[in-house]
Amino acid sequence: MPFPDISPYVGGWTIELFGGTFGIRWYALAYVAGILLGWRYAVRLVRQPKLWGGQAPTANPAQIDDLILWVTLGIILGGRVGYVLFYQPHLIWESPGEIVKIWQGGMSFHGGLLGVITALVLFARGQKIDLMKLGDLVAPAVPIGLFFGRVANFINGELWGRPTSMPWGIVFPGADGFPRHPSQLYEALLEGVVLFLVLRWATHSKLWLQRRGVVCGIFLAGYGLARVALENVREPDSFLNDLFGLGGSVTMGMLLSLPMLIGGAWLIWRGLKEPVVIVRTDAAPASKEDAASAP
Repeated sequence: MPFPDISPYVGGWTIELFGGTFGIRWYALAYVAGILLGWRYAVRLVRQPKLWGGQAPTANPAQIDDLILWVTLGIILGGRVGYVLFYQPHLIWESPGEIVKIWQGGMSFHGGLLGVITALVLFARGQKIDLMKLGDLVAPAVPIGLFFGRVANFINGELWGRPTSMPWGIVFPGADGFPRHPSQLYEALLEGVVLFLVLRWATHSKLWLQRRGVVCGIFLAGYGLARVALENVREPDSFLNDLFGLGGSVTMGMLLSLPMLIGGAWLIWRGLKEPVVIVRTDAAPASKEDAASAP
């Protein structure tokens, strides 16, 4: 199946300026859409009292409005720095000027995750918010951005999969002419749609926003599991295709995702063991007996 003729620029519109080509890229638009929709989704979560039981929401809408700038910086700076350190360290001494060209692609999810965690730590400390519960609030919105980002990877014709004989295999431009797994779309489905629905079930059906760290743990473990599985059909980077001399059976994506899987499973186990402590929002403070009897 040939790769669809999709311009990396929205509408195919570009201008030539200062010897370069400029336009609105789908890749950039994906980041904007993911951040804005994730922001509004987080605001909706804190505005639904039933999700929090007797507890006060982790943050109010105004605080989430402030948080979005911190998260955006964490995504962009962490994503780019992580990509360079994890996948293209040679740019540091060979072509340092290329590091800032994020419009050409080259962002690492794991680097972006570390950037967002750093932003959450700083924000939580400044606002006196429980860091773990802040992570529980942010986590359900992350798959929205992951979905749009993976679709943009497909439009860019990058991060393609390994060769396949499946009828939906796609011949990507810049590859070797063999049909390959559209692994970007697999990731959009698992990391985006499926993970979003699992987290939606956790927040709206199980009401696990009331359990500290569980929703964050589900995200970390869910993403780690999906990424480790999909690395088996995703083509490793050419300069990292033989880690440990195992011929690509172990990839950098797997190594970076395993700690997420393990750490997420631990957070789920820990959060489900702890009793739910009800924080009264009315004038009467909760008694010790009330707290002890909370489900």
